[in-house]
Amino acid sequence: MTQTLSGLAARVADLLTHPDLAPRQSHSAPWWRQSLAHGIPGVALLHIELAAAEVRPWQRVHDWLSAATKAPITSGPDSHPFYGAPALAHPLACVAEQFPGAYKRTLDGFDQSIRAEAHRRVAAAHRRIDSGDLPALAEFDALQELTGYGAYLLRRDPDAPVVAHILTYLVRLTAPISHGEDEAPGWWTLSGPSGRPDDRFPDGHANNSLAHGIAGVLSLLSLAARRRRRVRGQLHAIRSICAWLDRWHDASGRGSAWPYWVTRAQLRSGHLKSAGVSRPSWCYGTAGLARAQQLAALALGDSDRQLTAERELLDALTDRRHLAATTDIALCHGFAGLAHVAARTADDALSATAGELRAVLPALLSAVLPPGTDPENTVTELMEADDGGPGLLDGTAGVALATLAPSTGTAPHCAWDACLLIS
Repeated sequence: MTQTLSGLAARVADLLTHPDLAPRQSHSAPWWRQSLAHGIPGVALLHIELAAAEVRPWQRVHDWLSAATKAPITSGPDSHPFYGAPALAHPLACVAEQFPGAYKRTLDGFDQSIRAEAHRRVAAAHRRIDSGDLPALAEFDALQELTGYGAYLLRRDPDAPVVAHILTYLVRLTAPISHGEDEAPGWWTLSGPSGRPDDRFPDGHANNSLAHGIAGVLSLLSLAARRRRRVRGQLHAIRSICAWLDRWHDASGRGSAWPYWVTRAQLRSGHLKSAGVSRPSWCYGTAGLARAQQLAALALGDSDRQLTAERELLDALTDRRHLAATTDIALCHGFAGLAHVAARTADDALSATAGELRAVLPALLSAVLPPGTDPENTVTELMEADDGGPGLLDGTAGVALATLAPSTGTAPHCAWDACLLIS
């Protein structure tokens, strides 16, 4: 199985040796050159990882990155960590980590615009807090806003002033805020989980997810603390978020270990109503939340919390009801993502749980590519699917990348998953 899955990654890369070989429907999409989630930057990460592992040539990396820059790249307010200059900067930075100085002129230009845009957004967020208004969900999420900017800039230049400014803002975000007659967490938003008004959430919600909610903030604050990049109140903010997640932990055995979100009615009553079993994915669900809490525990030196987080992940990955709720193989919310999060968590786990986490990997990988399945058919079907494609979050490049470390037993050779806030 491990050889088959590592071969799957190579097969995906060989089908995508050049951007011209990608499915035509991808080429026609306006986001193709600039989307880390679905386009060229995400596919480039696969080629970078395989080239860094010395199993495929670096020329493919150059071909893909060159294709992305054949026309102007979006920067400024219309860009974000998964689109435009920040999105393309991520794979360029992965190359530069292997070859210092590579793409230096382009990367320096991107970094300058990214820092300027992050400063602008932090200033706007502080003005919003000063006015007493509630935030938009997009103000702080990991894919489009300041948590994502922080993840990239922490990796590129952790001592830069802009990193401290982002961390300081995120600390302020965790302070309680008045919402009518209630005291709500500072990240309470009046929109639904999509970031738009939603009749199901007339009074808004508090989002717990890693991709869009407070777990992403927790991961960034914790990753920064582990790298000794700290601002005033940072450890207190980490503890505050952990206390929130403790409060809303679902111990009923019927639903997710942590709910995707908390509604106004739940906030007022102080009680969850279990909505049934939910998929334990990276983006929303126990996998992402457990990894975020493990990182927090490591930052705080809290072995009890670390053990709890690792046990919660194990429970989710061995409970047939939770696994049955996972219906695809993608990185974002499928089995490939579960396998990668489990492998990353195992690398940092206590000795009591590390082996158990690694022991669940074969079953997760078998769900990606069941025994007897033709890898080429799997790759082709996903690449041509309307909800798949060649990209990172929902497509073949993401499946290939996410199954490499779990199937080979080795950590990634480049920091391709830093954009996911799990490393």
